[in-house]
Amino acid sequence: MSIRLGDIAPNFQAQTTQGEIDFYEFLGDSWGILFSHPADYTPVCTTELGKTALLKDEFAKRNVKVLAVSVDPLDKHKGWINDINETQNCEVTFPIIADEDRKVAGLYDMIHPNASETFTVRSLFVIGPDKKVKLTITYPASTGRNFFEVLRVVDSLQLTANYSVATPADWKDGEDVIVTAAVKTEDIPARFPKGHKIIKPYLRTTPQPNK
Repeated sequence: MSIRLGDIAPNFQAQTTQGEIDFYEFLGDSWGILFSHPADYTPVCTTELGKTALLKDEFAKRNVKVLAVSVDPLDKHKGWINDINETQNCEVTFPIIADEDRKVAGLYDMIHPNASETFTVRSLFVIGPDKKVKLTITYPASTGRNFFEVLRVVDSLQLTANYSVATPADWKDGEDVIVTAAVKTEDIPARFPKGHKIIKPYLRTTPQPNK
């Protein structure tokens, strides 16, 4: 099963390092990030889970709950967390799913046979409060994820969900945004009173409206 943008994220029940969870209940009205790891006690994953733990306050500020998944069993997860906390100077407080039967991996198409028959690829899904998939990113096992980019994307998704704007290349929170084509030029002053620039008829920018 392939997960595409706009699809409803599949719900599931799973054992985690923080007990059994129902994915939808875990998310509640929050945004969610579900991300997979090939296996426990792997070096790149250790740094990724550490970085996620260190960014706990940034995720909380954006009303985002994070949930990791690996095909290894619960006891290995708990031992690995000790290593992560020690080596990355952090405290992992988010749950890690023990997906031994590969149920979650199957629901989210996390096993790519041409990469590995058994281990999950490094997939990441951003899920909105409406339980729809807003972003998918898949990295190879050799390349660690950039979690500042994940936060940047969440900022963009949350902004564009509430305003008729899009974010340009390399945009960061607080910078100018693009007025979407759905807004007529003559309607921009009323919709975006902070001002706007017309670079081309199809390229109109305005200061970020929620700042």
